[in-house]
Amino acid sequence: MASKGIFLMVTGVLVALHVLSISWVGDAGLTSTFIRSEFPSADIPLDNEAFVVPKGHNMPQQVHITQGDYDGRAVIISWVTPDEPGSSKVEFGTSEENCSFSAEGTVTNYTFYKYNSGYIHHCLVDGLEYDTKYHYKVGSGDSSRKFWFQTPPKIDPDSSYKFGVIGDLGQTYNSLSTLEHYIQSGAQTVLFVGDLSYADRYQYNDVGIRWDSWGRFIEKNAAFQPWIWTAGNHEIDYMPYMGEVVPFKSYLHRYATPYLASKSSNPLWYAIRRASAHIIVLSSYSPFVKYTPQWTWLVEELKRVDREKTPWLIVLMHVPMYSSNEAHFMEGESMRAVYEKWFVHHKVDVIFAGHVHAYERSYRVSNIHYNVTSGVRFPVPDKAAPIYITVGDGGNQEGLAGNFRDPQPEYSAFREASYGHSTLEIMNRTHAVYHWNRNDDGKNVPTDSMILHNQYWGTRRRRKLNKQLFVRLHGGVSSH
Repeated sequence: MASKGIFLMVTGVLVALHVLSISWVGDAGLTSTFIRSEFPSADIPLDNEAFVVPKGHNMPQQVHITQGDYDGRAVIISWVTPDEPGSSKVEFGTSEENCSFSAEGTVTNYTFYKYNSGYIHHCLVDGLEYDTKYHYKVGSGDSSRKFWFQTPPKIDPDSSYKFGVIGDLGQTYNSLSTLEHYIQSGAQTVLFVGDLSYADRYQYNDVGIRWDSWGRFIEKNAAFQPWIWTAGNHEIDYMPYMGEVVPFKSYLHRYATPYLASKSSNPLWYAIRRASAHIIVLSSYSPFVKYTPQWTWLVEELKRVDREKTPWLIVLMHVPMYSSNEAHFMEGESMRAVYEKWFVHHKVDVIFAGHVHAYERSYRVSNIHYNVTSGVRFPVPDKAAPIYITVGDGGNQEGLAGNFRDPQPEYSAFREASYGHSTLEIMNRTHAVYHWNRNDDGKNVPTDSMILHNQYWGTRRRRKLNKQLFVRLHGGVSSH
């Protein structure tokens, strides 16, 4: 009887933790009353050390990496040479002294108004071993620089891994605070949910100059670990008064993605698998309705998800589907109407978005039964639905979005208008630990956290527990 009591107690605790992490019981969550004294929402001057230009002729700068294939055994290394094309070769190896392997990349450049970019290099380094530290060198001779990165563990349902989540970063002192706090977090890869440099808030040649400064700004981290890119509205750079009408021109030249590896036809939407996570990146500012390329691709990509191998299904987009902030209110409604039912059906674990310059986390909710005739108008608790998290609080010059709708909707669990970043630490196939960290006057303050139960394996585990409980209590089990 004692063992039966202990088993019942443990089962009850697990069920209670799960309920607390996924649902609400009729009341809205918490609106934080914290008011921070923020740094000025103005970009850091170009002569600041945050944008330091490496010394030397044609020295590589703006070095950054992203995943280069579907499964994490490749990286795309990108950099800019300012004076001449130079070499596009990357030398790499498992020791700093012996970079005995090499890969050849490509080089391009572009103009924007009268600005001429530097020479932008992209090099795919593939065939890497899992869970291995690699050193690499870009440039040649006296005009070269060295960095390193760590490959992820192999694709496995129990591979642990720590992701960071950053959005709407910009290049202000608040941005610098966010970046420095993120570096201290110990996370291994950034999931970036759009709006990079905010260079489009400038005009003429300054647009390109601020793209360059942002590339140097993030290099202190992005040269050493992958940033998984999502495009936002500030990447569109549509400026007809300057004769610039090609959307995403600067972004697409500078920031490569492994879209071909996931059979995408466009670098703005793609998918990767990393450790125990399957990550899908969507474009809020590309056609996404039925029959469009993005819609057609997502249909097929969701079929390729294998929760037995990558149990954690994560979606990145720029515009949030659920947000109770007055800023950009309901801008994600059109994409929600198209894709939400898919996300519920496939039991997506979490959807990260940016765009709104504040932080908000939802309960597990859905509004998939609404249409223009049903009369079902409100989101409802749904254990199969994702948690929606808005992390558009990186620190850009537009400032915070402090005007939340009142009263707080019942689907909203926590919200606060402060700058910060998030981390998602996957522990195994069933559990992950999530934190949102506020930049409190230059200090990293853990503010919102939860234990995330995997939508696929968590359900299977609860069924197994229930089956074990039935066997212990009744000495048998029935099948249905």
